[in-house]
Order: sequence, then structure tokens, then C-alpha cells
Amino acid sequence: MLALRGFLAGFASTLVFHQGALWLLGQLDVLSRPVWSMTAVPPFGVPAVISLAFFGGLWGALFLLMFARLRGGAYWLACIGLGALLPSLVALLVVFPLKGQAFAAGGDPKIWMIAFLLNGAWGLGLALFSKLRVDFRG
Repeated sequence: MLALRGFLAGFASTLVFHQGALWLLGQLDVLSRPVWSMTAVPPFGVPAVISLAFFGGLWGALFLLMFARLRGGAYWLACIGLGALLPSLVALLVVFPLKGQAFAAGGDPKIWMIAFLLNGAWGLGLALFSKLRVDFRG
């Protein structure tokens, strides 16, 4: 159940916090990138934002399993800090080259900072959503 809760929290955090932070950066003219993009992506043709949220869910499941014993401030710091760091490093060092983009974003500090901000926002949302208790049994 912990992994499922983590997946759902990570999925929701991507849609609300990650994409919300992306929207805010666009409003501040820091970044011009589509928010909540419905553009189909390979290989299954699902909307880009759903694909992103799926991977946010996988990260969320992993994080909740890793941080299950943490309490209080340590939990929140782990979610936000490692949320900013780990997905950003994987994206910049692995995903970018796989997609034909420059390794480590060519060392562009602006892209690195934006990645840390977006994924840190995701980590905050993960910590928040994972603490919600929802009972669907009626």
C-alpha cells in the first residue's frame, strides 16, 4: 500500500506542483515551455503530461519506500531535497542524451536550476499528498 500511495502522490504532485511551478516560471518569463501538454508522445501516444505524471508516480513510489522510516522535518527535507536532486540528475545525465539532447544540458546553469526548482516543487507536493488520508470505502 505504501508504494501505491507513493505512486498516487507522485502522479498528483506532477500534475499540480511540478506543472504549477512550470506555469509560474512561464508567468515570470523565466521559461517558455508548454504546461500540461497534451501532445502525444511515443511509444504509446499518451499525452506528454500523463507520461510525465506516470514517471512522477514511479519516483513517488520509490521515495515513499525509501523514506518510510523518516519522520517530521527529516521526511520533508528528504522529499524536497532529494526530489530536487535525484530526478534532475537522471533527467539531465540520462534522459537528455537518450532523447538526443546535450548531456547535462551542455552545462547550462539556468537549465540545471530550473530542473532543481521544478523537481523540488514536485518533492514538496509528494510530501504533502503522501500525508493525505483518503478513504474510498464510503
